[in-house]
Amino acid sequence: MTKRIVFTGGTGKAGRHAVPHLLAKGYQVLNLDLKPFDHPGVNTLITDVTDSGQVFNALTSHFGFDGFEAGQPAQAPDAVVHFAAVPRMLLNPDNKTYADNVVSTYNVIEAAMKLGVRKVIIASSETTYGVCFAEGDRDYHSFPLEEDYDTDPMDSYGLSKVVNEKTARAFAMRYGADIYALRIGNVIEPHEYARDFPGYLANPAVRKRNAWSYIDARDLGEIVHLCIEKDGLGFQVFNAVNDTITAHEPTAEFLAKHAPGTPVTRALQGFEAPLSNRKIREVLGFREAHDWRDYVKG
Repeated sequence: MTKRIVFTGGTGKAGRHAVPHLLAKGYQVLNLDLKPFDHPGVNTLITDVTDSGQVFNALTSHFGFDGFEAGQPAQAPDAVVHFAAVPRMLLNPDNKTYADNVVSTYNVIEAAMKLGVRKVIIASSETTYGVCFAEGDRDYHSFPLEEDYDTDPMDSYGLSKVVNEKTARAFAMRYGADIYALRIGNVIEPHEYARDFPGYLANPAVRKRNAWSYIDARDLGEIVHLCIEKDGLGFQVFNAVNDTITAHEPTAEFLAKHAPGTPVTRALQGFEAPLSNRKIREVLGFREAHDWRDYVKG
């Protein structure tokens, strides 16, 4: 049977690429968002995920008008993908960013668990590694950044993502569920390669806060697909990034020049991204389809 997926935040930068990818894989998708998503085959239920009652209701709603033909009330979905959030700093006051992101994630996971859903994927963030929104020029503790790194953000956004990972872990243990948190890197849409990457390559310092790494929005959709299909892992954290560093030099050579004071804890092969995706390659079988070098001239 076709899997039914509720996707929160499908109208956002990552969601508007991930949702079509899931549709192409044969899933039915219901988008929960505050803004519509104009895409064939996707209904958007305008939902405030900071309101627990709305979330419970939305997770037991028909995906479209054809649902009424079944002759019975809508059932909970097969999986929930939770991307809805205040997406970064400086969009809202810090306390609202923190509160909205933490409460919405609690609401979504709680509703899913109590309605019998046992697969939830949540959007965590590279900001948990503590440099992206740090005050001043802060160094990473070590390279590569892998999932056992001591997360220590000082900002309200990164802090909300750390709390959300703990929330996910708690519910996964309590309900025996699979809840996977994706530490999503800097999301790049197709049109942004030609616009932004020449500047990134010319001035490497501007990419330090992103650990000189990125995730193509379409490859992120594939990571979500792989998470939906991979059962039995309980609570997991995965770095969601592409394979390679955003630089022309091999990674070890680049880091020796641009981050000389940061320890390297294992050999970095070739152009391996400093924010490592080794776990999703080994555990989920991820293979990137969109290397930045295919889109950037020179």
